Amino acid sequence: MAPECVSINRVPMRATIYPFPSAQEARSVDREKTPWFQLLNGHWRFKAVDRPENVVRSDTALDCDRSKWDTVEVPGNWTLQGYGAPQYTNVQMPFPDEPPYVPQDNLTGIYAKEFTVPADWEGRRIVIHLGGAESVLYLYVNGEPIGLSKDSRLPSEFDISRSVMFGRTNLVVAIVVKWSDATFIEDQDQWWMGGLHREVYLYSTGPVHIADLFAVGNLENNYADGRLQLKVKIGFPGQPEEDWVVEAELFDAKGRAMFNRPLRSAVPAGEPFNWPRLQAEFEQPIKDPLLWSAELPNLYTVVVTLKNPEGRGIEATSTRVGFRSVEVKDRLLLVNGRRVLIKGVNRHDHHETKGKALDRETMRLDAVTMKRFNFNAVRTSHYPNDPYWLDLCDELGLYVIDEANLESHAYYQQVGRDRRYAPAFLERAIRMVERDKNHPSVILWSLGNETGYSSSHDAMAGWIRGYDPSRPLHFEPGIWVKGVEKQPTGKIYDLGYRVTDIVCPMYPPVESLIEWATDKLHPDRNRPLIMCEYSHAMGNGNGSLADYWDAFEKYSGLQGGFIWEWIDHGLKQKTKEGQEYWAYGGDFGDEPNDLNFVCDGLVWPDRTPHPGIYEFKYLAQPAKVIGFNARTGVLKIKNMQDFATLAWMNGEWELKVNGNGVAKGKLPVLKTEPQNEAKIDLKLPAITAEAGQETFLNFRFYAAAVTAWCKSGHEVGWHQIPISAKTAKKPPSKAVRHTARRLILAENEDNFIVENDVFHLVASRATGLIEGLRWQEQDLLVSGPQLQIWRGPTDNDGIKGRIDDTWRPLNKWRAQGLDKLAIKAVSAKARRHKDGSITLWFEHLGACAASDKALRHQHSYTIAPDGGIQVDNFFAVDRVIPDLPRLGVVLILQAGFEKLSWFGRGPFENYCDRKRAALVDLYESTVTDQYVPYIMPQEHGNHTDVRWLSLRSEKLRLVVQAAGPMEFSASHYTAEDLYAAYHTYDLHPRKEVILNLDYRQRGLGTESCGPGPLEQYKIKPGRYAWSYSLRTLKA
Repeated sequence: MAPECVSINRVPMRATIYPFPSAQEARSVDREKTPWFQLLNGHWRFKAVDRPENVVRSDTALDCDRSKWDTVEVPGNWTLQGYGAPQYTNVQMPFPDEPPYVPQDNLTGIYAKEFTVPADWEGRRIVIHLGGAESVLYLYVNGEPIGLSKDSRLPSEFDISRSVMFGRTNLVVAIVVKWSDATFIEDQDQWWMGGLHREVYLYSTGPVHIADLFAVGNLENNYADGRLQLKVKIGFPGQPEEDWVVEAELFDAKGRAMFNRPLRSAVPAGEPFNWPRLQAEFEQPIKDPLLWSAELPNLYTVVVTLKNPEGRGIEATSTRVGFRSVEVKDRLLLVNGRRVLIKGVNRHDHHETKGKALDRETMRLDAVTMKRFNFNAVRTSHYPNDPYWLDLCDELGLYVIDEANLESHAYYQQVGRDRRYAPAFLERAIRMVERDKNHPSVILWSLGNETGYSSSHDAMAGWIRGYDPSRPLHFEPGIWVKGVEKQPTGKIYDLGYRVTDIVCPMYPPVESLIEWATDKLHPDRNRPLIMCEYSHAMGNGNGSLADYWDAFEKYSGLQGGFIWEWIDHGLKQKTKEGQEYWAYGGDFGDEPNDLNFVCDGLVWPDRTPHPGIYEFKYLAQPAKVIGFNARTGVLKIKNMQDFATLAWMNGEWELKVNGNGVAKGKLPVLKTEPQNEAKIDLKLPAITAEAGQETFLNFRFYAAAVTAWCKSGHEVGWHQIPISAKTAKKPPSKAVRHTARRLILAENEDNFIVENDVFHLVASRATGLIEGLRWQEQDLLVSGPQLQIWRGPTDNDGIKGRIDDTWRPLNKWRAQGLDKLAIKAVSAKARRHKDGSITLWFEHLGACAASDKALRHQHSYTIAPDGGIQVDNFFAVDRVIPDLPRLGVVLILQAGFEKLSWFGRGPFENYCDRKRAALVDLYESTVTDQYVPYIMPQEHGNHTDVRWLSLRSEKLRLVVQAAGPMEFSASHYTAEDLYAAYHTYDLHPRKEVILNLDYRQRGLGTESCGPGPLEQYKIKPGRYAWSYSLRTLKA
């Protein structure tokens, strides 16, 4: 192993540009329109050997018989094409060897493909581009060794001009070794795969050619005007020649030339000590250009043409450029002179069947979906993404933190301080910047992730600052000392000035952000705070997202962050019975592994959004209703954008009473400037509501026209305001005579029995459960209501398979025995009332490992002659149980009660710390559709602030109504079913309906990797009273 060796014969990195025969053709910036480009994706012959030393010389030879070799797809991972298996680890390495050594058993793939170089390319320079190889690549062409490359996530290019045959069949062989010394700096919390996972192609240039293009659109004159700066490197096959010229042109989005005539610059080819040698440079002011931002991603096209000494154009190339500036000052990250709130997400490359190999359609789907959910930024965690991803970010408008392919989490500081790895650190930073320097979407360079802080990082930072001063730096390990409770200065986030211009912590609690923002004595008063990772989205997560956003909007210096992360990294598999599921760590027999910690995204592996992403969309919406005066009718709306007006949106309002629409209308077209407020005179009709009814004014905002990322009518935001309505006096109610006969109470040693001609109830003395409930000869209830404090643990409660994580809530609850609560009867009574109703009263103690009296539950059923049941609960939670998963009851209804409606928050699931996006309204669904298929089965489908709910069968309807807002979920799975299941295929829906009624559920938090729920979202020891009613009606 030789970490010092990062490549052999690899062509220096350049921007992603393509050669064209003329400027006219280059204006398209479309590689498919040049004759000097050839894609080699598709079927490749493939052979695998257990160790790299088992590769034999004949494997690379032209005359090797490969007829018995397998065929695999490139781009692709051999680990998903029948060779080896994926392995997932987070921090720990997949093998025990110490850096830089790797196991002797080291799966090695040999790829081979025949190709033809066009005859008219003869005499030209031929380069092969391999976009990504995990983890070390050896290249052969026509049996000749070409070179070596490390760095799995950036392209390797080799000049193969002297090895190819023109107009004839050629052979390229790529040997990819899975583990190498470079593996230790690619320990990035993802699947370990193997193979050629990005595209492979050829391109051809002339012997004298455009080697690179660096285009920057800076701003000046108080951000009003632009200055285009171009650096064009020219490559010569031998001794440089004089009198070569480069011409440059600039075109706007409509194809109009921005210069009266092309800019011209001679190529300096003099003595080597003259600098810059072989580089043409241009600098041109641009009056009042359209600026690039995530909201208004205006792009221009730069075209440069290389002309020989005779004045003939021999080659052209092009790139998109955006005019924008990025700077840090006064605790602000400024884009074009304005503070931008970073509404970001971290993104790994992942496909449910292709692993690390993403096609362009999938990348576009990711970018479009991000825009549709109001994201404006993405961090390429933890490596540079495919250059097409940056093209999309340029085009659609997403700010990018471009991150170097560096993470040594398992060995953290050790590898970074090992000078043998210093060349790799610096080379990876240089290559990232060189490739991606022309993308206006890239606003920050990141020096990597979780590699500690060393002199290698100082070297990286120094090179980048010297080469590209137009962008600030980002580096999370620089701001703190790992493992030190109190930083040397006594202040949080106060280090790393040389390597990061952003204070960029991971998973800080909200209170730490506020402490940093409000500490007037903090010496770091220049850098803004932007979290590089927060709100861990694993499973049913993203609790307290709104609390973070409240802090962003209130405290100066806090400028948003990047949610971890975009996608669940599940891999689609099938059981023996053919049932599809998404696999995670350990499912492939991979050891060691970190279980389902790889499934921590806002969308499922097929890109279906999780419910939690709607909370983000709501918080990040471009227009915000900030007030409504019901007396005057004045509505205030704030434009939350930084650059665009509200003119691209339409707005609507609707007035609802108890969920029923009574009036609606359209808002006027608004042209409100960014960060400004508009006042609208909203004339609402007079509304009269009955006592007890609630009135809400709802607003929805839509895209007024088609954009690059959405259709006309796409919903971009919504808001709800409760308002007071005039209350109508109810007419005097006439006494209602119950047609049902008088209730009869019977008692025996085991049960209470209450019945009449329409109603029959059996309640157990021992358990207090209703064990039979019949109304008009129809059975409703199997059992319940039963005290319930357990829930199917969420990933944020704890990782099910990690029993050694004793600090996590799940394992604390297990240790306390909350999953095995034993309910013991204390007393049971019955009483008849003068109005004919009967009350059954019970008291129970909940016993667990923590205490025999952990929980006291007193509950009563007051039964009316018509079958209505008033249920009153009193809970006393002992101090030995400091934090409950939930506090409520569960009822099991007979099969058939499938149709669900409720008046409360919805339509998607919501919890006490993730409910801002869920409006109070009247909703209809089915019990089956309440299921949320998290990859690790867990608690789901909850609804908060519920006034009433109804479950209906073909003949009956059960209505549950609370005295105050309650929580509920309806499912075909019990909490125990969810707890026992480790995959979706472990779940088998029950015919019965499981109705969970909760006084409260614990918040979700983000404790799978981050802070748990805030104190106000926990259920603490104390006394709680809660009532609800059950009423049965005809369907």
